[in-house]
Formats: sequence, C-alpha cells, structure tokens
Amino acid sequence: MPRLWVDVGPLRHHRDFRLLVTGQLVSLFGSNLTVVAVPYQVYRETHSSLWVGVASLIQLPALIAGSLWGGAFGDRYDRRHLFVLSSVVLGLLSGALALNASPTRSHFVALLVLAALAAGAGGFAGPIRTATIPLLVGGDELVAAYSINQVIVNTATIVGTAIAGVLLAAVGLASCYWIDAGTFAVLAAATSLMAPIPPSGDHGGVAVLRAIRDGFRYVRENPTAQAVYLIDLNAMVFGLPRALFPAVALTVYHGGPRVLGLLYAAPGVGALVMAVATGWIAHVRRRGRLVVLVVVLWGASMAVFGAVHVIAIGLGCLAVAGAADVISTVLRNTILQNAITDEYRSRISAIQLAVVTGGPRLGDLESGAVASLVSTEFSIVSGGLACIVGAWLLVRWRPAFWRDTA
Repeated sequence: MPRLWVDVGPLRHHRDFRLLVTGQLVSLFGSNLTVVAVPYQVYRETHSSLWVGVASLIQLPALIAGSLWGGAFGDRYDRRHLFVLSSVVLGLLSGALALNASPTRSHFVALLVLAALAAGAGGFAGPIRTATIPLLVGGDELVAAYSINQVIVNTATIVGTAIAGVLLAAVGLASCYWIDAGTFAVLAAATSLMAPIPPSGDHGGVAVLRAIRDGFRYVRENPTAQAVYLIDLNAMVFGLPRALFPAVALTVYHGGPRVLGLLYAAPGVGALVMAVATGWIAHVRRRGRLVVLVVVLWGASMAVFGAVHVIAIGLGCLAVAGAADVISTVLRNTILQNAITDEYRSRISAIQLAVVTGGPRLGDLESGAVASLVSTEFSIVSGGLACIVGAWLLVRWRPAFWRDTA
C-alpha cells in the first residue's frame, strides 16, 4: 500500500540524510532519558508540580536565545561544523547533570542552571537541523523526509522515556544523564561524516543581531508562518500537561517511576504508529484544514485524559494525541518550508523551534499553576478545552490558513 506507508526513498537516495537521521535517532534516545529524569528529580526534591513547571520555564529564555542564535549562525556558517560543536557541548552538559545527580552532591540550583544551559544548546542545534533537511533531499521528497524524521523522533521518545522509568527505578538518576552524554558523541561522529553544508547567500556583512531581527520582520510579513506558529503554540501551551505527569503517576494512578515512564512514552507510541503510515499525507490537498482538525482532536484527547482516572484509557488518550501531533507536525513543516526562501530558512526554523519547544515550557507553567490553585484533573481538562477554543479563534483570525491547499 504505497499511499499508506511512509516513503523511505530519501533514506535510500541521500547519504547525508541517512547520517543525520542515524545520529539523531541515537541522540534523541538519550535526550528522552533526560526529559524524564529532570522533572522527576525536581518533583522528588520539591514534591510540587508548580516547581516542575517553574523549572521548565527557567529553561525557556536559554532555549529561545539558543535557537535564535543557532538560526542566525546556520544561515552564515557551515552547518556541519555547527552540528559537531553543539553535540560536544550537549554531551558535556549531560555529563555535568550526571555528576550533580549524586545523592551526596546534588544541588537544586545547579540542576536548574545545567538544565537551562542544555536547553540553550539544544535550541542552538534544532533550527540548523530542521533547515538542513530541505537541502539534503529533493523538493518533492519533503513530506517523506519530515515523516521519516517523525518516525525517528517518536521511536526515540517511546524507547527513551520507557527505559528512563526503568533506569530511575532500578539504577538511579545519574545513569540517565551518563547515557545521554554518550549518545551525543555518536551524533557528533555521524554529522562529522557529512559533506560540508555551506550557507546560502551572502551574509558576511550583516551583524548577527540584525540577521535575527530580519528573520522576525520576515515572519511579520508572512501570514502563513504566523498561523503555523500560533496553531502549534495554542496546542502546546493549553493542551500539553507534561508538568503534571509526575503528579498523575504518583497521586492519581498511585504508581511510581515505571508509570511515569509510560505516561511520557504513550504519546510517542501513537505518534510512531501514525508516522510509519504517513504516505497518504503527501496526497492531502486541504492541508490547513487538516492541521486545525487534528489540533482539535489533540485538545479533546487531553480533556478525556484528565477526566477519566483509568490508566489504560489515559494512555490511550495520550497515544491518540501523539498520532494527531504527527499529522500536524508533518503538514506544518511542509507548509512553512514551502512558504519561505532559502536565505531565511535557518532563522525561520529557529523561530519555529522556539515556538515548538518553548510552547511546552509555557504549558508546563500554565498547567502547574492551575493544578496548584485548583487540582491536577481540572488543569488537564480545562487546558484541553482551551486548546479547542484556541483553534477556533485562529481560524477566525487567519481564515486563509483554513483554506490552504497543496
């Protein structure tokens, strides 16, 4: 069924794309260990969902700054060299988190600072990677390439988060961070084997800060980019109660680290199933309409997750939300990359990364704050409903996005 399954042609035809995907698969596995370990460590030391949200929010300025600088540098310098440099820095930061995870040497402030620095370094690398994909494959292979990327991301999410729960219960925090550090060495080695990826256009006479400002001006003049960012920001801020997963695992489901790992892994399970069956997405004509509809499905799934206290139903809702997110991500990336010119590609991808990764951190604060004021369940349900309302408001504000066609 060629129209159903993901097209792996870009992997067969493009060596550098294979190297990038391989390195990313390994490093994302390690990163997902840290994704579970950091909030678990914060919750274990504070017993507060609000602190989990605050810790995530503290990472946001570093992440945004890193992504904006990464976007500007990615449009000015060889992206392969930037891949290797950022991988080395991220590996060192994960090693520092491992040293700080020792029960006798753990410092809460150091945890917050190191996590923020790691977010900044990850933010620096993210837009460079996203902007490189269109340069490694053909224009007619973009949907397939981004679908493959989703398979890689969600495979790593499932395996990494599930194993993180086992490691936290059986070995300890430091093991998650040490493994993460090792995976960045693999990413550095894989990307160093790629061919040079020089910048497009002449940016030598433009200061970095001015280049960043030009990127924001480009977005202000591009309504398609605005709609792509806002529809995702709406879903992540209101409809992603990630900061509440430790509280849900420990106080709603009365489980432990293994249940926490399942909560983090469940969206990835649904996302992976959908990602390997994305061949049909390339034939979708009304792309904007489908993005809006799957965001509504995301919000509805999260509302049910918060309202029903049965772990099997909760995991199922998270899986459905993950599947919806894959469709949204593939289509949003395709719509955005087709709407921008190459000389701005890294900078626009940087702003996109700031939205995609910054939104969940704002959502962590929002869900943690509401949960501390009312309850965990109310925070999740109200956030899912707010996500649905936000999607409707976006359609009213940018009706052209609803009508966007291939």
